[in-house]
Amino acid sequence: MSTKKSLRPSLKTILKTSTVAGAAAVMLTTGIPAQISHSFAQAVKVQAPNVASFADVVEAVSPAVVSVRVQSRVQVSNEQTGNFSFDFGRGLEDLPDDHPLKRFFREFGGPGQREGDRADRWRERHGPREGRLRPRAQGSGFFISQDGYVVTNNHVVSDGSSFSVILNDGTELDAKLVGKDQRTDLAVLKVDAKRKFAYVSFADDTKVRVGDWVVAVGNPFGLGGTVTAGIVSARGRDIGSGPYDDYLQVDAAVNRGNSGGPTFDLAGEVVGINTAIFSPSGGNVGIAFAIPASVARNVVEDLIKDGTVSRGWLGVQIQPVTKDIADSLGLAEAQGALVVEPQPGSPGEKAGIKQGDVVTALNGEPVKDPRDLARRVAAINPGSSAEVTLWRDGKSESVKLEIGTLPDDTADRTPDSDDEQSNRGQTGEETLSDLGLAVIPSDDGQGVTITSVDPESDAGDRGLKEGEKIVSVNNQDVKSADEILKVIETARKDGRSKALFQIEAAEGSRFVALPIEQG
Repeated sequence: MSTKKSLRPSLKTILKTSTVAGAAAVMLTTGIPAQISHSFAQAVKVQAPNVASFADVVEAVSPAVVSVRVQSRVQVSNEQTGNFSFDFGRGLEDLPDDHPLKRFFREFGGPGQREGDRADRWRERHGPREGRLRPRAQGSGFFISQDGYVVTNNHVVSDGSSFSVILNDGTELDAKLVGKDQRTDLAVLKVDAKRKFAYVSFADDTKVRVGDWVVAVGNPFGLGGTVTAGIVSARGRDIGSGPYDDYLQVDAAVNRGNSGGPTFDLAGEVVGINTAIFSPSGGNVGIAFAIPASVARNVVEDLIKDGTVSRGWLGVQIQPVTKDIADSLGLAEAQGALVVEPQPGSPGEKAGIKQGDVVTALNGEPVKDPRDLARRVAAINPGSSAEVTLWRDGKSESVKLEIGTLPDDTADRTPDSDDEQSNRGQTGEETLSDLGLAVIPSDDGQGVTITSVDPESDAGDRGLKEGEKIVSVNNQDVKSADEILKVIETARKDGRSKALFQIEAAEGSRFVALPIEQG
């Protein structure tokens, strides 16, 4: 006889189920049961942690921050008057008068309307007319004095014809350009109004540390006063914008339109002027660069005083000292600035500074690298005397000179360009197998021309190319492969592991240190 499991619930199960059901009924009809109501009697409320707010800083500095609007005059020409015949008019005269394209150009400008012809007739009768002011750029800026001096970026106001600033309360005021400096990307505007403006001051940015809080205020995308916050991410950044690069890197959100706006510390002082961003997409990715207050302060003072910036000038082309170059010259440390070429007639050339010299100190203070030297020379008043310490021929020596004035427009050096490629295949080619190079004497008698480079050699790894010229080795002029080998042999005897090659190419001269095997 088969047995079946009973489907009738036990008394214990019934009691348990009825108890839960009863509790649910109580909750539905009367709310939360008394025994658990104490947990939900009040809304959740957490006491705010002791975190500093930026609101006080923002409230204090915002009246000093402005939006900058720039307009430029656009000269009227046929291309700007609606006459599209130079692009689209060919063949349209053959179309029927009721053709849609012909009606379109007749209505909106083109061969049928001849707006450009009317402009031509106007210029024939009355002469060229002055172009209209058109919006060109928007940026940010800030007052640094109560009488209306405004700091912004040069690239914001560059080529502008008319300027205005918009205050925090929406008031728009005309401004005039006082001066601009392309090398540091700074400019100063002046607002003339019968009022006193709220203004801010520059901080001592030497005390700014990586990790400090900063607040950026500006006009991103033309939105007007916008505040973002972040930290100082790095100091002394070189972004390749000029010889005086020494940017603060911050991660506060900075976008288009923030250019020229200030970055504040928590004391409400300007630690930097927002100038550039790194952005593959064009928007903020958390990497922005600001001109340090210490750089801006001196430039702004000069612009207000004279409208221009006067800088010291040494007049030598320089490059960094790498570890390989230091080894080739017998320097203990890879620091200083290697002189590639002194400019003719410059203070450096007159004082006897030569190719291959390494500037190791200026007025007794060690030089870290070319940027350090460029900034420090620029900060010296033209006409002042200076002592330059050099490393030359394996020993240190000093020269005294008078600092010159940096020319307004320093022309790019364009070295003489010989047709080195035509030397290929000519007789006299010699192989420097240890270096991975083949060379021939140059047609002008100055140096040797590289005809081939082993891509797997040290020369190939360091970027030497066919057609480039070797003009010296260890600062000794060379005119043949034999002369190169003699200089290298002398370096070996002196215990050197590398030799310094001066390379001349279409882009200019540079020094490259190549390893030399000990015999």
